[in-house]
Amino acid sequence: MLDFHTLAEFSRTNCIGICAFLVPANLIATLLTIILTVSRRPISQLQPIVGLATIFALVMIMHVYSWFVIGVVMAPTYILLSLAITCLLTNIAAIILHKRFVNHPNFSKTC
Repeated sequence: MLDFHTLAEFSRTNCIGICAFLVPANLIATLLTIILTVSRRPISQLQPIVGLATIFALVMIMHVYSWFVIGVVMAPTYILLSLAITCLLTNIAAIILHKRFVNHPNFSKTC
C-alpha cells in the first residue's frame, strides 16, 4: 500500500535532486510538444510526448503541494508551481490546437 506521508517526506528530503530533474524535464518535454504541434506531426507522435510532459508537470505540482502541506510558502514554491501549471496548460493547448490544425482545409498530411 502507498503511504503518502512517506512519499511526501521523500519528496521534501530530496527536493534539490527532484527539482534538478523535473525543471529541465518539464521545459524540454513542453518545448518538444510545441515543436511537434507547430510542425504538424501526426497525433500518434504527439500523444506520447504530451503524456510524458503531463506526468512531469503533475509530479512537479504534487512535489510543490508537499511543501504547501507543511506550511512552506516561499517564492520558489510559487515559481515552481507556476512553471508546472504553465507546462500543463501548454500541453493541453497543444492537443486542442493540433485537432484544429487537422480540421483546417490547408492541413497537409505529408508535413
